Amino acid sequence: MAERTLIIIKPDGIQRHLAGEIIGRFEKKGFKLVAAKFIQISEDLARRHYAVHRGKGFFEGVVKYLSSAPLLVMVWEAEGIIDMSRKMMGATFGYDAEPGTIRGDFSSSRGYNLIHGSDSPQSAEREIELFFKPDEIIDYELADACWLYGKND
Repeated sequence: MAERTLIIIKPDGIQRHLAGEIIGRFEKKGFKLVAAKFIQISEDLARRHYAVHRGKGFFEGVVKYLSSAPLLVMVWEAEGIIDMSRKMMGATFGYDAEPGTIRGDFSSSRGYNLIHGSDSPQSAEREIELFFKPDEIIDYELADACWLYGKND
């Protein structure tokens, strides 16, 4: 069964012209894009998105960062996508991330980290509902799905 994840290309990823590169990595991996919006969110929505971190020292800073400029919010789908996409993103900040990961290849920041991905199926469901109505998520089949997701039984 395919699972879904919310991926956000954050303000620094947009400002640094990395959206296409990041989307390309997910497409090349074989993930299916099922929803996307280019938006600038309010501080209120950023607070709801990061609600699990409320009360932590970095909370207000991350709220201001996420709401500071446009971002690209997407829903991607594939079997095991949450674990795979988190591996592709790399460690939270670029200075710790391994080469070959999105953050490892494109970030050296200790504060900005280019991208967000849901960390569990429960988080994905909650986060997707914050940004998308059910009718904004498109269910379809990829023409090459048998080659992407097939099993050699």
